Amino acid sequence: MIRPAVVRVALPYHLRNLAGANSEVTLEVAPPVTLGRVLDALEARYPMLRGTIREHDTLQRRAFLRFFACEEDISLMPMDAPLPPAVAEGREPLLVIGAIAGGCAEKATTA
Repeated sequence: MIRPAVVRVALPYHLRNLAGANSEVTLEVAPPVTLGRVLDALEARYPMLRGTIREHDTLQRRAFLRFFACEEDISLMPMDAPLPPAVAEGREPLLVIGAIAGGCAEKATTA
């Protein structure tokens, strides 16, 4: 029997506030540990997060969230690709980060 992995997930303030969770949660995930399986486990444990990290119908990442593992942006990685061993073994957390949007606002000048 294959034992589930214990994965650490760090959540941004707005999601941990919604879930009533600490900044980092631990989840049991059946191998192979993939981003999709971690998110499935997260949403199963905290159902109020369904639709906040991934779209309800497509299960694709929401536009203003990013995922980082071992200091690498894995946001565009396929949901079924294995996570790095350090994350899958619980040595490093999977980071869910709220993306920052915006830009430089230039002053309008009048002639």
